[in-house]
Amino acid sequence: MSHLSKLTIKSVSRQDTLNPVEARRNKLLAAIEEQLKAAEATLLGKQHTVTVSRWSKNEQGERVQVQHQRVTRAWFFAQDGGHYVQCKYGARPLPLSKDGNAVFVKQLADVPIVLQAFYAAAAAGELDSAIASAAKRAPKP
Repeated sequence: MSHLSKLTIKSVSRQDTLNPVEARRNKLLAAIEEQLKAAEATLLGKQHTVTVSRWSKNEQGERVQVQHQRVTRAWFFAQDGGHYVQCKYGARPLPLSKDGNAVFVKQLADVPIVLQAFYAAAAAGELDSAIASAAKRAPKP
């Protein structure tokens, strides 16, 4: 008797649970949550860091997984006597309207309020078209 005949075998195809629009939206929501943490750390005078895993070679030449601290790059910056806040997908700022891609606030304490508005807009699907345009890759020459 063969070993496989003891098993229950069925034909199945794997289904993705999220469509690409929902996956991009979830990626943006996670990035906004990280920016909220970065804004809170900046208000306290600290830097927000995230632990990431990387593969590198040790002294024996073996590949090992190493933990590194990565500083979160803020989507907000000081300029013109206040702070500008951008919503980014990857490294690309998203167009928020036809007028521009940043929100101006007078105080650093107002940055989390703007980031929460970005979160609400992304969760409601208002930024889906902007995310889709930012996610398009340029054709290779």
